[in-house]
Amino acid sequence: MGKNLLIVHGGGPTAVINASLYGAVMEAKASAEIGHVYGARGGTGGLMDEKLVDLGAMPDDELALLLQTPGSAIGSSRDALEEAEYQRIADVLQKYQIDYVLMNGGNGSMDTCGKIYHTCRDHGMDVLVCGIPKTMDNDLSVTDHSPGYGSAARYLAQSVKEVAADVHGLPIHVVVIEALGRNAGWVTAAAALAEDEDGLGPDLIYLPEVPFDDEKFLAAVSEKLKTKKGLVVVASEGLRYADGTPIVDPVMTVGRATYFGGVSEKLANLVIKHLGYKARSEKPGLLGRASMACVSPVDQEEAEIAGREAVRAVLAGETGKMVAFRRVSGAEEPYRAEPFLVPIEEVMMYEKTMPKEFIKEDGSGVTEAFKEYARPLIGGALPRMLRLE
Repeated sequence: MGKNLLIVHGGGPTAVINASLYGAVMEAKASAEIGHVYGARGGTGGLMDEKLVDLGAMPDDELALLLQTPGSAIGSSRDALEEAEYQRIADVLQKYQIDYVLMNGGNGSMDTCGKIYHTCRDHGMDVLVCGIPKTMDNDLSVTDHSPGYGSAARYLAQSVKEVAADVHGLPIHVVVIEALGRNAGWVTAAAALAEDEDGLGPDLIYLPEVPFDDEKFLAAVSEKLKTKKGLVVVASEGLRYADGTPIVDPVMTVGRATYFGGVSEKLANLVIKHLGYKARSEKPGLLGRASMACVSPVDQEEAEIAGREAVRAVLAGETGKMVAFRRVSGAEEPYRAEPFLVPIEEVMMYEKTMPKEFIKEDGSGVTEAFKEYARPLIGGALPRMLRLE
């Protein structure tokens, strides 16, 4: 009778979180050491309610569907856990004789992963714990990038290119596209990749790392309108003024989760009111993290690798670690990255934002250095489009 492995999802899903799930399940099924491969239905909340599904008993052809399914097939959660909840988790792990726990998620989930590890260790439990990185926001520390980001970046870049083509054909307004990302501008910045090859891309990009200024924004738009009749602006949902206050009042804040109002609508209205120019707002929202049509093959492959590596890590006796990626190719070489393990304490709640060298000095765009970083992650060039001047 083999040992038992449990996989838990946390936080917002991505287009490739199920690829990590697939990798972990298939790697575990291939091991003679593992008896059951469980999934917690509904994240940590489902775990505490003992809602476990035996993924190892599923046929391989059904499991393969995970590779084309966005969202979390086993469900996720954003539970706020205190000491009593961690004790409950430890009790459930003991009840079901869980030997290995894999936590798949972003910053909050890696914090949970670390606390599960500490709880098991402090209670003398022989449970090995490993984190699988997942976040479209790309804000996990230490790792060069996170599974989920490449696909979200490709979706935004492709969408912005398509909107830019539309505006180029009927240049009568300023279109403001709002991108996901509370505090880190990685996804927003990816809009710049739209302009590769044919120049159909955004005119202005505004990141949460740069304090926003209404007057500077209006001046930049006004200057662009001197030479173009239609503009595309991409703005992060988390834009803030210099004093740290959001440019629009949050609808609600619960713990780490802040529900923002309409940043794109606010900027479009500024253009209409102060410049007297037609403007409209667009907000892809969850489409940006759920699109399988724009999934990056590089992202999907690395997501699966992360799941497999987490299983290999615990089978090798590793615990209190997270799978991360380091880039091992030079700027002129084909993209290559390799997985490695990082202590979970180095990841827990450390948020990686865009470095200064990736942001233009005037704060309204990104540098070529960022584009060189991000291009390989979206899995190939976007479709080239015809642009007649």
